[in-house]
Amino acid sequence: MWKGPNRRSPRLRGFDYTQGAAYFVTVCTHGREPLFGEVVGGEMRLNEIGDIVWWEWHRSELLRDEVSLDAFVVMPNHVHGIVMIQPPEPPSPVPRGPVGTTRASSLQTPPAPGPAKRSLGAFVGGFKSAATKRIHQRYPHLRVWQGRYYDTIIRDERHLEAAREYIVSNPANWATDEENV
Repeated sequence: MWKGPNRRSPRLRGFDYTQGAAYFVTVCTHGREPLFGEVVGGEMRLNEIGDIVWWEWHRSELLRDEVSLDAFVVMPNHVHGIVMIQPPEPPSPVPRGPVGTTRASSLQTPPAPGPAKRSLGAFVGGFKSAATKRIHQRYPHLRVWQGRYYDTIIRDERHLEAAREYIVSNPANWATDEENV
């Protein structure tokens, strides 16, 4: 994807997002519009679109062997979640033919455009796509997501606990949240 002359990727350069790691992820709505419901008395009340987003986040884990999900919250204009990527099992060796022969399956093909398979980017892209598809069944022209998402690689158990606490307490702190426009 062309990013324009001054647009930098928010991903950590050189980091393999398919390796086993935990990530704190934030995905915002287009224009930070409050599409998913509202916070009332420190509790998030999902609307129909928010319910779809909640369901598709959790369904994504069922569809992807490499993903396990942890704390998660849908807010009026964004979602926060902890995504754990488990490295895939190494493939079994491919049998080779006699010396001097080639097999079509052993030819290298260029990588497909977009995020690597079984990566954080593939998970987020799949989640956003599935949620958008279901939302568009009811609201066909609604622009749902910003193009980008934000992630932080969780470094240790203390960082993981802090991320969980932030996610769980996000609705109660909505009045002072920087995402509350």
